[in-house]
Amino acid sequence: MGLIETLFGNTSKKEIKRIIPLVTSVSELSQKYKAMTDEELKATTPLLKERLEKGETLDDILPDAFAVVREAALRVIGLYHYDVQIMGGIILHQGRIAEMKTGEGKTLVATLAAYLNALSGKGVHIITVNDYLAKRDSEWMGKVYRFLGLSVGLVIHGVENDDRKNAYNCDITYGTNNEFGFDYLRDNMVAYKEQMVQRKHNFAIVDEVDSILIDEARTPLIISGASDKSTDMYAKADLFAKKLTFTKMTEMDTKENYDEIDSDYIIDEKAKNAILLKGGMKKAEEYFNVENISDAVNSELFHHINQAIKAHGIMHRDIDYVVKDGEVIIVDEFTGRLMFGRRYNQGLHQAIEAKENVKVESESKTLATITFQNYFRLYNKLSGMTGTALTEQDEFQHIYKLDVVEIPTNKPLSRLDSPDIIYKTEVAKFNAVIEQIKECNEIGQPVLVGTVSIEKSEILGQMLKKENIKHCVLNAKYHEKEAEIIAQAGKFGAVTIATNMAGRGTDIILGGNSEYMAKAEMRKQGIEEWLIAEATGFAETDNSDINDARAMFSELSSKYKKEIDVESKKVTDAGGLYIIGTERHESRRIDNQLRGRAGRQGDPGKSRFYLSLEDDLMRLFGGERVYNVMNSLGVEEDQPIEAKILSSSIESAQKKIEGINFERRKNVLKYDDVMNQQRNVIYSQRKKVLDGENLKETITKMAEDLCDNVVAQCIAGQEYAENWDFLSLSANVADLFTLSMDFKFTEDELSVLRSDSLKEMIMTEINNRYAAQEELNTPEIMREVERMLLLRAVDSHWMDHIDAMDDLREGIGLRAYAQRDPVVEYRFESYDMFEGMVDAIKEETVRNILSVVVKKNEEVKRTQVARPLSEHYASEDDGKKVSTTVTKKAKVGRNDPCPCGSGKKYKKCCGQDE
Repeated sequence: MGLIETLFGNTSKKEIKRIIPLVTSVSELSQKYKAMTDEELKATTPLLKERLEKGETLDDILPDAFAVVREAALRVIGLYHYDVQIMGGIILHQGRIAEMKTGEGKTLVATLAAYLNALSGKGVHIITVNDYLAKRDSEWMGKVYRFLGLSVGLVIHGVENDDRKNAYNCDITYGTNNEFGFDYLRDNMVAYKEQMVQRKHNFAIVDEVDSILIDEARTPLIISGASDKSTDMYAKADLFAKKLTFTKMTEMDTKENYDEIDSDYIIDEKAKNAILLKGGMKKAEEYFNVENISDAVNSELFHHINQAIKAHGIMHRDIDYVVKDGEVIIVDEFTGRLMFGRRYNQGLHQAIEAKENVKVESESKTLATITFQNYFRLYNKLSGMTGTALTEQDEFQHIYKLDVVEIPTNKPLSRLDSPDIIYKTEVAKFNAVIEQIKECNEIGQPVLVGTVSIEKSEILGQMLKKENIKHCVLNAKYHEKEAEIIAQAGKFGAVTIATNMAGRGTDIILGGNSEYMAKAEMRKQGIEEWLIAEATGFAETDNSDINDARAMFSELSSKYKKEIDVESKKVTDAGGLYIIGTERHESRRIDNQLRGRAGRQGDPGKSRFYLSLEDDLMRLFGGERVYNVMNSLGVEEDQPIEAKILSSSIESAQKKIEGINFERRKNVLKYDDVMNQQRNVIYSQRKKVLDGENLKETITKMAEDLCDNVVAQCIAGQEYAENWDFLSLSANVADLFTLSMDFKFTEDELSVLRSDSLKEMIMTEINNRYAAQEELNTPEIMREVERMLLLRAVDSHWMDHIDAMDDLREGIGLRAYAQRDPVVEYRFESYDMFEGMVDAIKEETVRNILSVVVKKNEEVKRTQVARPLSEHYASEDDGKKVSTTVTKKAKVGRNDPCPCGSGKKYKKCCGQDE
């Protein structure tokens, strides 16, 4: 690959070369806009919109629009786009991913593409990973947009429904991936169009795009209601699992020798799965007093046992989750952060709760769901930015049709990335890490040590404590201080141990961070926490307390900035920030994120990974062979090996795992694409209903289809009418259309009776009943009744269909043993199930329309369909339903639409007595 790049150049360099003329055009126009007054600069927005209306394209006005934003940003927030940031903005506008290193100012880059695309009037969504960043950026960068006459909205947790709708109607809307996704699902559950908040999905800029589109790719968003399933079985299955023996699979194990394993179940660490063996099945049958645990009738019991052994064998406390205040909280494997409220799906979380002897929460029923993969593919144009995307460019291209372009740094990167050092044992590795930290500490060089788990970070912390080295430990247990700890990791002599949560979010500035020092001083002086938060905000306000706090913050920040400048020189002379990785992650991207904490904006720095043959990655992927080589060479335990060939083999293992994970995500998508097609059909039909189409013709067509079916069943391929089954026809007509028809014919009538005339006879009765209903209830009321009954039938059957599809997918993998492609089988069977659901919707709708009784002198009750009770995010592991869910309790705000469906606000309806 290196030779090919040398001869032909890489794709990113070619793309950068192509856009340089555009960057030059922006720079040339910058002088023109620099000479304008504020009023003249503001007036350019309507002029650019006018050019679009006259037929010019966004590409035509790009140089002017970018030059305008560049000048506005300088005047309003004091930031001026570098040429490399202009490049990033162009890549975003082109619907690609801009890979920009840490500290290169991606937040500012987004303003260029957002402003340009917002001029079309179709809306721009800027999507971040958390509420804090969305709020900060909407206020901070919002000043630039508002100065230029554009509106800015914010969608985060807690924003009321009316405010959400207003936010989505703004030119530019900031928010989190979760909120955007949930709003889409909620919009497809409402009973009235006015309750929808989102408009069309035009253009999205996704910040930390790899985190959202790759790491969260197998994470469906789920809106669910309570289930009536009992939780007792989890405790029973857990007690049983504790009695079982297990064996861990090694790289050499194969499925052929499972029968030879003298254990009840095996733990497959690579596949992150636990498999019950024959011995375990026999014990289960004795323990639960069942004849055959594999029988379909025992499937639920078998599922509980499987989740129990998975909870014991695969899920580890302080690595995969922590127990805090009597609650099991998931630790995100990519960031190391606690995922509050998030729950594993399909009963795994309940199995862990039983294992840890905390309260077992009840399961839930899915009402609506979509994966992030399919949500973000709704956008007409999608783009993103991150510091690490190139290693996943194949997946971005395959799944999202997104190219990755590496943007050069503003200043040359001067960080030195040293080769990996490998030890035989983990103890020897940690001792070497401590020695390196001591060496750096003696000269005052700050060190950031990256670990893969809470457990490892605390082991290193204890070792440093014995050496009397002052340090900070940052892991999911201390997440509240995350930003402050990381912000000060660049101070002279600082030693910081962190899990992967240090990978992104806060810049590490050499010498320290004046912002956090100023905030710490404000706390000492007794300033309230909310006021400190507002002091660092950018929202316009007339509140004198906030403005006083901002003035105080600015003064303190300037004071500490001078101190930091002196300390920064000392840190630079000591070599800058030293990054130590204590284990390679499964993904090279996570390793690159850790490295990227050093060397921002041309700062000096160094990085090195210390590994051992006992590390999970080495142990599971060929570490045994390397161990044998080291033994044959007589390598001592504390003698390191620094060989490029070993680093290459580690990278090869990482690529292998990345490939496996990519295939898993592709597999999830193959299944979800089937569901997505069905979802699109249902949601588009709902939209037609919400748009106020007259449904009488639609429902009449449904009745005709049903009539065709019942007549076909009656005829059953018989040529002569005397052989037709009129008895079952009469029963079916009574059931489906609530009509009493005897179908008694003379011999002469039977001799000339044809299927068409039979259908016509039934349809005449149906139309007469329909007309009678309309006359009784008035056409206006019938149109509303049709709408509500159809929506109710669609939503009710769609929810059941989601559960049925889940069950189908759970067992479809077994078809592979019969040499059949599970995905193909899933497509065929799900199509039949979907057709069955559509028929059921038709039947329920027609039956209810023809039999509904509307109470007189009473307003038609507007019942909101499928009121959501909770929302979660669920990630699936290769279809095995090892999934995560985030649950939020449904809360009706005083200004929300009333759940009773009256169309009034809650405070003026059912909540007026509160």
